[in-house]
Amino acid sequence: MAGEKTRVDFNAPTSLIERADSVVEILNISRTRLLIDALEDELEELATDEEFRRRLSDAYYNGQVDYDAVEAILGREEAMRLKLLRESIDRTPAVPTLKDDLPGDDTFYDGEVAEWTGSRSSDTLDDESRA
Repeated sequence: MAGEKTRVDFNAPTSLIERADSVVEILNISRTRLLIDALEDELEELATDEEFRRRLSDAYYNGQVDYDAVEAILGREEAMRLKLLRESIDRTPAVPTLKDDLPGDDTFYDGEVAEWTGSRSSDTLDDESRA
């Protein structure tokens, strides 16, 4: 992986480092290469884990992580989907307002309004279907 590098120093259990050293000797790679490969594999696995994705999206929606972090973990397409979803969630729906009062039935329907009388009985429908 090319690009800018950051030095990382951490403490780990001695037994874990001894195991790692045995593996790097067999594979003929550096300890750093082993750690980078393991970290990349873990991050790729997390990116496909549903529970982690839910936690990441919750953190993004709550403002705990920013878009760049989501993009770095999930990729541009998935990050953009979350961004669009968050923007749609954040949007406050407009409340419609009327300049005047609501029109009356005569004005709205422009004349007489038909009155609903309910549905026909099943007997009437059966008689009509036989004819």
